[in-house]
Amino acid sequence: MDARRAVGAAKRDGDTEAERSARAQVHEAKLALGERGPVWWDDGAPDQNRKLLKNSSYAGLAEDQ
Repeated sequence: MDARRAVGAAKRDGDTEAERSARAQVHEAKLALGERGPVWWDDGAPDQNRKLLKNSSYAGLAEDQ
């Protein structure tokens, strides 16, 4: 959030170099949070979204069945 505030401050001040630096920090933070970069949901794992727990590969992990 500090980097986003820095972008706003740099824009208000008209400081293009500071804005560029702050935007780079925002980008790094978003990468670290997984908001940018390679998608995590395309890992080749089977889609079990429409299965009951008892019919999924997680069936043995559930306590109540």
